[in-house]
Amino acid sequence: MKPKRNIAGKVYLFLIFLFLYAPIIILIIYSFNESKFRTWSGFSFKWYIELFSDTKIMAALYNTILVAVVASLLSTVMGTLAAIGIHGMKKWPKRLIMDVTYLPVLNPDIVTGVSLMLLFVFLSIPTGRLTLILAHMSFCIPYVILSVLPKLKQMNPNIYHAALDLGATPMRAMWKVVLPEIMPGVITGLLMSFTLSIDDFIVSFFTTGPGVENLSILIYNAARKGVNPSINALSALMFVVIMCLLLIINKRTKTNVDIMF
Repeated sequence: MKPKRNIAGKVYLFLIFLFLYAPIIILIIYSFNESKFRTWSGFSFKWYIELFSDTKIMAALYNTILVAVVASLLSTVMGTLAAIGIHGMKKWPKRLIMDVTYLPVLNPDIVTGVSLMLLFVFLSIPTGRLTLILAHMSFCIPYVILSVLPKLKQMNPNIYHAALDLGATPMRAMWKVVLPEIMPGVITGLLMSFTLSIDDFIVSFFTTGPGVENLSILIYNAARKGVNPSINALSALMFVVIMCLLLIINKRTKTNVDIMF
């Protein structure tokens, strides 16, 4: 019975992955189609060449990379410092702060996007790249905290105190002792923040301004008018880049144990 169950399980798993990835595979295949229509007319790199000569797409790519880099770097710094502070708290305050930290992760994106839009309007902050970066930081910081906290929990707390006993200042002990110990979690949080920022659409849609589009908004607007084959090429490249980043994140986090509390 066990071999049959194993075969049935593998077939079921294969069908699930086929359902999830078949549309993406078709999209990648058609990004090499010579024709702009759905009928296959020959293999070509035509749409990839047109992609990199399209100024509108390149501008959206620039905005996407700029926002992702700035938001992920600032989120990593702030999230790491927040994780260190949370780690030093007592049980009940720590539990309360962690519950608040989980809210942006569990909150629907549309609620986050609309609430941030109303906040920027209330504060009279002009929407654009700045609001886009602030919005992306709002959902990236919790992921950094959740990536760094397990490494702090695994770290031997005595090494920090030993560094202080040997004459290091608190700041130097933090920089030379604590940071290297938690660096895997910091890098994982950075990569995850970068990936989430590139991938985001709903929050970006509500918090961006006129003339500032990232790739997700550009693809959405293009899809409503009829998909240009260059978008297929762009989507294929985005899928490959994000898949590579996720593989790196998975490799770095596979040894992490969820021992936050």
